Amino acid sequence: MLDRPALANGRKSLLWRFWRSASGFWRGRSGQRAWLLAALLVAMVLLQLIVQYRLNFWSRDFFNAIGQRDQNLVWREAARFAPLAAISLSVAVASVWGRMTMEREWRRWLSHHLYDYWLQDQRHLQLRFMPGDHQTPEYRIADDGRVATELPIDLVLGLLSSVLTAGAFIGVLYATGGSLEVWPFGLHLVIPDYLVIAVLIYSLVFTLATLLIGRRLTRVIEQNKAAEAVLRATGSRLRAAAEGASPLGYPGDRRAIDVALDTVIARWQALCWQLMRMTAVSHTKVLVAPSVGVLLCAPKYLSGAMSLGDMVQAAAAFVVVQGAFSWFSDNYGRLAEWSSSASRVASLLLSLDQAHGVASPWLPADQWPDGWRRTERPLESEVNAEHADHAQL
Repeated sequence: MLDRPALANGRKSLLWRFWRSASGFWRGRSGQRAWLLAALLVAMVLLQLIVQYRLNFWSRDFFNAIGQRDQNLVWREAARFAPLAAISLSVAVASVWGRMTMEREWRRWLSHHLYDYWLQDQRHLQLRFMPGDHQTPEYRIADDGRVATELPIDLVLGLLSSVLTAGAFIGVLYATGGSLEVWPFGLHLVIPDYLVIAVLIYSLVFTLATLLIGRRLTRVIEQNKAAEAVLRATGSRLRAAAEGASPLGYPGDRRAIDVALDTVIARWQALCWQLMRMTAVSHTKVLVAPSVGVLLCAPKYLSGAMSLGDMVQAAAAFVVVQGAFSWFSDNYGRLAEWSSSASRVASLLLSLDQAHGVASPWLPADQWPDGWRRTERPLESEVNAEHADHAQL
């Protein structure tokens, strides 16, 4: 067994191997279209942030009008909401098109690359004679390749939006919150920029809770995917035996399917419990945040230092900023899923590197997982015999 540092180094090397192949989409003939779509998506993020920022100030003016009981002003502010909502909706729809278009193009490019590398020079047959983590390569290309190209775009756009949102709306908390005077145990204390400090503490607490509870999530997802791969491979062997009119192997294969299925269910149950714990943390954070924002502003509102509109604006900004600061905790599960899928694709690429007869520079030998050792290419006669067996099925 490998210790934790070795596992961490091995995973980093696998992700680097994946990126060395997948980054080809951003170069060459496909690079121009890829970067054009990326620029469009960044523009959509900026435009959506501007609209969201403007809506935050609109909510302040609208609730101030309600607090003043000015009917004309209320209706005038309500009319201003329509164009802002229309722009926000249009940008959201355009963002979905741009994001899914880029995901589709990247998946198409990577799939062609993986299929070519897998099928050239009979490497798909050579893998059968080699040890290593390369089971069910067709599913890795189809399923893991899809996840490995979809999630990075979603995650990067989400991170960019969170950074820009935090930078914009933390200014709202700074301007509307100011300082808070408290008298604990008869002492007079002044907390400067208390809303900013509060949102930082709030986000930090839930981020640490997510890291603590979800520290095993990546490994659990990898084990679940591995168990699913074993079940598919066992079923494929059973089908191949049936098509080859070999009923003598059926009982053993049937027992193997039972074992593989039991493992899948056990891994699924472990993943279920892990996700339940993380959902409890994330749902609590989202559920409590609006109330915390209002409660923090309530003392200044009740004292008359803050208007109704200012309180609503600050509470909304608190929710937005804590959501931006919580990007990592909110996406921890998706990061783990991407890491698992990208590693599985990289494992296949490393095995194909060995079948190609080259030593991989991306994963040093001392970081290979157990059972993953360099082997010589199979004899040509063995490959031809395997090919003949497939032709007879």
